[in-house]
Amino acid sequence: MAKFLVRGGKKLTGKIKIAGNKNAVLKLIPACLLADQPSILTNVPRIRDVDVMIELINKLGAKTQWIGKSELKVDPSDLNSYELDEELSSKIRASVVLAAPLLVKFGKAVITPPGGDQIGERLLDTHFLMLKDVGVDIKRKDGKYYLSWKKRQIKDIFLEESSVTATEMAIMMAASIPGDVRVQDAAAEPHVSDLSKFIRSMGADIKGAGSNTLEIKGIKNLKGAEHKVIADHVEGGTFIIAGAITYSDIVIEDFDYENYHMILRYLNNMGVKYEIKDSSIRVNQTKPLVAIKTKFQTRPWPGFPTDLMSPFIVLATQTEGVTLCHDWMYEWRMFFVDDLISMGAKIFIADPHRVIVYGPTRLMADYLYCKDIRAGMSLILAAMCAKGQSTLENIEVVERGYEKIEERLKNLGADIERVESDAKIS
Repeated sequence: MAKFLVRGGKKLTGKIKIAGNKNAVLKLIPACLLADQPSILTNVPRIRDVDVMIELINKLGAKTQWIGKSELKVDPSDLNSYELDEELSSKIRASVVLAAPLLVKFGKAVITPPGGDQIGERLLDTHFLMLKDVGVDIKRKDGKYYLSWKKRQIKDIFLEESSVTATEMAIMMAASIPGDVRVQDAAAEPHVSDLSKFIRSMGADIKGAGSNTLEIKGIKNLKGAEHKVIADHVEGGTFIIAGAITYSDIVIEDFDYENYHMILRYLNNMGVKYEIKDSSIRVNQTKPLVAIKTKFQTRPWPGFPTDLMSPFIVLATQTEGVTLCHDWMYEWRMFFVDDLISMGAKIFIADPHRVIVYGPTRLMADYLYCKDIRAGMSLILAAMCAKGQSTLENIEVVERGYEKIEERLKNLGADIERVESDAKIS
C-alpha cells in the first residue's frame, strides 16, 4: 500500500498530455477477442484496470504483448475458456463486458458479479434484459451467472436505459452476426463511438455512432485491426479544473473540442478562463472564479458526465457563489464531500444525490482516504489548493484510472510525492 503527500499552494506551469480513455480501452480489449487474428491498440493508458483486464483475457487463453510504452497486441487465436476468473472479475466493473465476445466465440459464458467503484447501485438489469432480448438464456447458481446463446438471431434491440456497457455489449454481439440490427436508446458517449470505430475497422458496418440509434450490419468473421484509443475527456476536464483552482497557466495536449461542449459550458459558468488552439487547450486563470449559474447536474451524453462531478464539486469550493451539484445516477457519488467538509469546505448535503456548495473557501490540509477513482482524484485536487500538507491513503484506487498521476502533476510543478505506507513521513 502507498500514499500521496501533497503540499498545497503551488502554481502549475507547463504542458500535460491527456492519456488514453480508460472507459474506452476497457471495452476495446474485450472487442479484440471477437476476431481470430491479432489486433493492436495504441495510446493505451498504463493503469491498474488495464492490467486487470489483460490478466482476465490471458486466463481465457488470449495472448497479450506490450509493444513499446503504450501499444498493446492482443492475440485471441488460442482462446480456450469461457469462464471468467472470479477474483479478477471482482476488481473491475468492465469485466462484465467480456460476456459478449465469449458468447460470440463459444455460445456460452460464465461470469461473476463485477467489481469496481462503490458509488451506488450499479445493477446488471439493463445488460441482462439486452442479452435476453437477443436470445441468451441466463441462469444463476452459486453466485455465478451461466449464459447460453444457442439461437444466434438478433432482432432490433431497444435498451431500457441508455447504458454505456449494455450498448457496447450489444454492438459487439450484433457486429458478429450476419444481418442488420438496429439498437435504439443507445448510449452516445465518446468511448462508445470509439468502440464502433474499432469494430468498423474489423469489418462490420456501424452507422449512427454518437447518436441514440445505431444501425449495425454484422459479418460472420471479424478480422484483427489496429486502432488508436481516444484521449480521455474526463481526464482532460480534470486537468482544466486543476489549472483553474490553482490559478495556473498550463497547456493540455491531445484535446478534442468535440468531446467537451457541455464540459466547457459548465466550466464557463464557473468563471474558468481558457483558450483553445488546434488540439490543445490553455488554461490561464488570473481572475477570481465566479459562478454565473446556480444549478449543475449530470445527464446522459452529450450532457455533463457523471465522472466529472466530483472534480467539479472541488471547483465549486473555490468559486464565489452558491452552487447546487446534482448527480442523479449514483447515490454514493457525493459521499466523498465529508472529506472536503473536514478540510473546511462549506457544503450542505441535501440528499444522496445533491449537495449545495458555498464558495470560495480556503481549504486546510487533512488526512484523507480515497474512496473511489474520481473521488480520490478530486481529493488530490483539493489538497493541491489547500494550505499545508495533506496525506492521501488508498491511492491505488486512483491509479486504477489515472496513469502515473503524481509524476505528471509533479512535472507541472505540483508538490506531490508517492511513498510506501511503511515509509517514515517527515
